[in-house]
Formats: sequence, C-alpha cells, structure tokens
Amino acid sequence: MRVESLKIIDLSTVLAGPSVGTFFAELGAKVIKVESPEFPDVTRSWKLPSESSDASVSAYFSSVNYLKHYIQLDFSEKVQLDQLMLLISEADIVLMNFKKSTETKFGLTPELLLANFPRLIIGKISGFGDENDRVAYDLILQAETGFMSMNGTAQSGPVKMPVALIDVLAAHHLKEGILLALLDRIESNRGKIVSVSLYDAAISSLANQASNYLMENDIPSRLGSLHPNIAPYGELFITKDSVQITLAIGSNAHFQKLGVILCLPDLVIDERFSTNQQRLKNRQELVDVLSEKLILLEADDFLNRCHQSNIPAARIKNLEEVFKNIEAQKLIRQETISGQETKRVSSIAFKWK
Repeated sequence: MRVESLKIIDLSTVLAGPSVGTFFAELGAKVIKVESPEFPDVTRSWKLPSESSDASVSAYFSSVNYLKHYIQLDFSEKVQLDQLMLLISEADIVLMNFKKSTETKFGLTPELLLANFPRLIIGKISGFGDENDRVAYDLILQAETGFMSMNGTAQSGPVKMPVALIDVLAAHHLKEGILLALLDRIESNRGKIVSVSLYDAAISSLANQASNYLMENDIPSRLGSLHPNIAPYGELFITKDSVQITLAIGSNAHFQKLGVILCLPDLVIDERFSTNQQRLKNRQELVDVLSEKLILLEADDFLNRCHQSNIPAARIKNLEEVFKNIEAQKLIRQETISGQETKRVSSIAFKWK
C-alpha cells in the first residue's frame, strides 16, 4: 500500500492528533479534517495579538494543519452523523481525541467503530487514559509528570517548556503505533485501536531523569540548562563580542580537546576536572576557569575551532537567527487556507532515499 492511497478522517483538535494528520497529509495521504460548526478546533482562536481577529485560522492552528480538506458536521444531527459514518466507512485511519462521554453519546467509541469497520485503524489521543475524562492540556501534563519541577532555575521556580512537548511526544508515539498497525493489516486484513495518553507519553520520555531517580533516588533540582550527569554541559558563556554560547562536553576526549583549543594545558590534569564525576563535583570552579578564557575570544573563531575538532558547541540563537539558516528554510511549508497565507515547519524530519 502506498501512502498516497490512504484516506484519513481527522476528528482531533488542538496539537497532538492534528499533527499526526498533517504527517500523513504531507506524505501524500488524503486527510479530511472534520470539525463541529458550533465548536471548531479551538486553536483557530489561539491568536497572537498581531493576528487578524477576523481570520478563520491562527498561526497555532496552521502549525499542525496542512494539506487537509476541511468540512463541518454537526454530530447531533442524524443526517450529518450518517455523513460522518459514510466517510469513516471509506477510510483507512480515523484520528480522534474525544472524551469518553462524547464517544459514547454519538456512537463513536473506538470499539464500536472497529466492530463496524474491521479494517479501520483508530488512532486515539487522551489526556490521562481512555477511561479518564479529565481535561488535559500540555501544561497540566508537564506539571503532573515532573517536567516543570525539573525545568527552570533555583531562582525561577518551576517553568513549563516553551513548546507543547508532551503533545509532540504523544503524536510521535501515535504515528509509530499507526504505522505498525498498517504493517500488520497487510497480513491480517484487520484494523486496530491505537491509543496513546499524554500522561504515558510524558512518563516514558523522562528517560535518564527517571533512571536517576529509580536507581539512585535522585530527585532532580532545577538546574536551568545544566545536565545532571555531565559537566560542562549547558553552562552559558559570554564571548569577547558579547555572544552567548554553550558547550556539551560529553566525554574526556571532548574535554581534552577543549583544553587544547583554549590553551589551558593544565586543565585536563587538574584533579578537580580529571573525570566527569570530578567536573560535576567542582562545576562552578570549572565554569569560572572557562568563563575567564572565553571572554577573551571571538565567538565565530572559537566555535569554528570547536567544530573542526568535533567539540559540541553552539551559539544561543533566537528564531530569527534560526530561520536565516538555509537548512531550516528547507523545512518551511506554505499553504493558503481560507484565503490566508500560512506557514509552518515540516512534520517530517526523515528523508526518503
């Protein structure tokens, strides 16, 4: 089966579900986004102060809705609900994030849909699990799964991440599950219910921080950009030309090369910095040494030498600086929706060869 032959009904709203629909649309599938005429996707109204109040779409909405066909159906009207069922009967995949009570009310539970359409793949996003109707936004999940408690500094208090990362992670899990279900359907000729909760996606993404706690009972403090297991990693430095940079020194080899570039031969043999654990214990002393040296160097010169020596280092860029890069520009996708020019970045980071 080619992606172009897939038909997808996107009943989801906000970010996670719609981004999965956009992923398939960008690959060539036909994606029909169905919205309520009375309560369309709420992100249509999530507008910056600079956006037109009369526009039917917002930049937020545009970020995860691309190359879709848009229709409105009122499920409380039997004729229109029947129209939806007809669309679903012809579809390969349905995406949804309804509350359990809403699914039941309109006969749209994944179990009932699969019983009526055995080859259908139903991709469902929930907040706290299929049986839990608690309202869940990304912020709430960041709060309840430990991310906010770790993010920020000792002075700032808990801070949410500036992207709805839990939604993004849940969307990736849902894509993976759907792709595996499509693969399975080739042999079984049967559909599946693929369900992902934002909560599970968040917990499964705690990665090393979870293991630090589970194995060592280490409850992370707010370290800003610092890494709990590596140093120097995430410290911010200012160069002679007032550029803010950061380093990700992940090995002793990186650290030794850094000492050479900075003309600090004693750095690598200093007992305080001789191993990663020692560098963690003496983190501030190391920052002081590096800061005194880096303030004397031009950013581009230092960073170029780091790149040539395979040392992970970078300047801190804002989005204006990011999108000056030709590689970032290649990922911009444009489309006119309801007469409005919209832009977003691609939902696809892999390349076909």
